[in-house]
Amino acid sequence: MSTFLQSLIDPKKNFLARMHMKAVSTRLRRYGLRYDDLHDQYENLDIKEALNRLPREVVDARNQRLKRAMDLSMKHEYLPKDLQAVQTPFRGYLQEMLALVERERKEREALGALPLYQRTFP
Repeated sequence: MSTFLQSLIDPKKNFLARMHMKAVSTRLRRYGLRYDDLHDQYENLDIKEALNRLPREVVDARNQRLKRAMDLSMKHEYLPKDLQAVQTPFRGYLQEMLALVERERKEREALGALPLYQRTFP
């Protein structure tokens, strides 16, 4: 990516990117979610594989955060302000494993091997 485009999306350099990041952070804190929780394992099989490789405690915590967010959303409520203050919406847990899975998939494709997983429709 060019340096101009990087400077456009870098929150440290661009005021609009900083405002967007703050708005996303506020919305995630209201429900107690992290940014990596928004990835859908049914849409992308690489994400599903990365979640399978993560430790069980991390996946259980993710599922608990998603259940809590759905419950709060159905009730049209937010987390209390004291709990919103301790949330860490941009503390990632999935990106490193996802990058590893994507690298492995691309390497397998380059070598001509069969893919580890394929989407099949019944």
